[in-house]
Amino acid sequence: MAAEEPPIIIRHREQLLDTLSEAAEIEHNLMCCYLYAAWSLKTEPDDGIDPEIQKEIRGWQRAIVDVAIDEMTHLTLVSNLMNALGGVAHLHRPNFPVSNGYHPADLQVRLAPFNRDTLQHFIYLERPEGSDEPDGQGFDQRPTYSRGLRGIRLMPSAQDYRTVGHLYRSVEDALKQLAAEMGEPALFCGDPALQVCPNILTLTGLVRITDLASACRAIETIVEQGEGASNNSAGCHYARFVKIRESYDAILARDPDFKPGHPVASNPVMRKPIQNPEDRVWIEREDARQVLDLGNAVYNHMLRFLAQGFAATDVTEKRLMINTAIDMMMALDPLARELARLKANDSDDCNAGLSFATLRTLMAPKAFPAVFEVLKGRIQDLAQGGKSLQQTPRVARAVSSLETIHANLGQALEKFNVQGDAQVDTSDKPEAPAKSESLKTEATASQSENQADAVAQGSNSAPEIVEGQDITLVVDMKRCVHSRFCVTGAPKTFIANVEGPWLHPDESDADLLVRIAHDCPSGAIAYRGKTRADECAPEVNMMRIRENGPNAINAPMTVAGEFIGYRATFCRCGQSKNKPYCDGSHHDAGFAASGEPETISLDPLSERNGPLAVDPQRNGPLRVTGNLEICAGTGRVVKRVEGAVLCRCGHSKSKPFCDGSHRAAGFEADGV
Repeated sequence: MAAEEPPIIIRHREQLLDTLSEAAEIEHNLMCCYLYAAWSLKTEPDDGIDPEIQKEIRGWQRAIVDVAIDEMTHLTLVSNLMNALGGVAHLHRPNFPVSNGYHPADLQVRLAPFNRDTLQHFIYLERPEGSDEPDGQGFDQRPTYSRGLRGIRLMPSAQDYRTVGHLYRSVEDALKQLAAEMGEPALFCGDPALQVCPNILTLTGLVRITDLASACRAIETIVEQGEGASNNSAGCHYARFVKIRESYDAILARDPDFKPGHPVASNPVMRKPIQNPEDRVWIEREDARQVLDLGNAVYNHMLRFLAQGFAATDVTEKRLMINTAIDMMMALDPLARELARLKANDSDDCNAGLSFATLRTLMAPKAFPAVFEVLKGRIQDLAQGGKSLQQTPRVARAVSSLETIHANLGQALEKFNVQGDAQVDTSDKPEAPAKSESLKTEATASQSENQADAVAQGSNSAPEIVEGQDITLVVDMKRCVHSRFCVTGAPKTFIANVEGPWLHPDESDADLLVRIAHDCPSGAIAYRGKTRADECAPEVNMMRIRENGPNAINAPMTVAGEFIGYRATFCRCGQSKNKPYCDGSHHDAGFAASGEPETISLDPLSERNGPLAVDPQRNGPLRVTGNLEICAGTGRVVKRVEGAVLCRCGHSKSKPFCDGSHRAAGFEADGV
């Protein structure tokens, strides 16, 4: 029978903010612990493990990384709640191993390799209130101490709890009590523009917190994703870890010597430990030490971008900082995997690992050009430092990612005009930059001949260019999805199924060809005007969701930073061989997805056009930045957004939006 939870007493705002600070540190720490264990798993081609078993292990890794991403959602929600209450986002955390007394005695937080005991520890950490799950062996030897107020009333003080769920339920009770005492407007007094919301970052359950109802929704999301709302919550962290345990035990029953992970160090450290050296492993070998040095530097710079993102009130700046933080995390991944495969030192029989060492402070000053140059310059320093290391495939991949981040950030900053703070809409609707907004995005599409050339030369195949008297046709068949507007609308110009020349622009009226090009959803047909004007950007950027098919976008678009024209169809079944574009593979794959999802919001945008950046994420979704009206196939509005993350693996349960299912599905695709 599980021990009864002790009461957590929260009498005032300061105690509530202090309790939330500890909650933020727990989410951050757990995210690090889960990633550390996931990176130790033998999932790489050079790990020398049976392919069928490795497939199972990769499934475990995807599940653990999914849980870690949920912890990022929880950290973001806690930060939003702290901002709503008049506090600031809390991204600091103690170095590993966390000292006794810093958290409750029942909450042991340390870096450890993936094995049966570590997995049981994860199950114990995510157990529901009232569960009698034991802790993992080696994690259950903890000192006895208690943390309580002991008469303290004014000064916030740490208190005890046995489960993370009880901590959040106590926070929820305190929110209700303080809202009743103070009134919701007085309690939720923070600037909503500080919060990171779905218009900035698409994470399942992320909300803007402005009142008691939205605060309780945030708490409910954290509890449901963690321990689960009931024993039937199959997708909660507790249930996911139990499922891994069942799979692990089945393999152990067949092979008692089975070891799915590399023997990485428990609590690796960069410097020789002074206190409690038995709890730490000093990374001494030069090759591992250098990779650890780079890895920790990348991790801390990622935190700086997060801090800048949470501190910004300008939507464009906020999105750029948060997106760059995510890109930095992607660059960290191969370094952490490399460390798990390098010896730690010559005395301990274990490998190294990322220690997640933290700096004393995180820089988040008011935005101005010099700050962005400092942030960008540091990325260049990290990339240069990475080049001095032995260029193993994983290290080289990390360095390449850092160079790409540096280049992309430079391009983004060139488009920004820093003028000062802007007024930010604080409603729940997606935000769009006003014309006077700082960091205003310069138009990336004009009606010049240079851009018409870009349509011809910037596609992913060699287009056919045929000159006519009034118009020049530019046809890229690799982008074609066979909508047949061309061969049925102007059969004398577009002659199908013939050998030799099949494009004859002078055989049809030029105005007709212009209309056919505009009707071509894939952008396979474009044109340059001679006696007619060149194609120009639409008045309204629009995406139509095709029944059982792709997403068709009409907007001045860049894809992975390259201007591709005004129309494109993007794969959402995951099967295209021409990703990110559709190639018709959804037909053979039997892809089924509604083109008529429910309307989510009809809230208007302050601007409906402008440049749209489409950035395919490596092994992930399409990240779209810019004004866009997402519509059903019939034209009904689903949602108007100023940024979105769109599913392209075919597995999301929230289509057209990504819900993270690509990780569990093992989706693989190139990206930025």
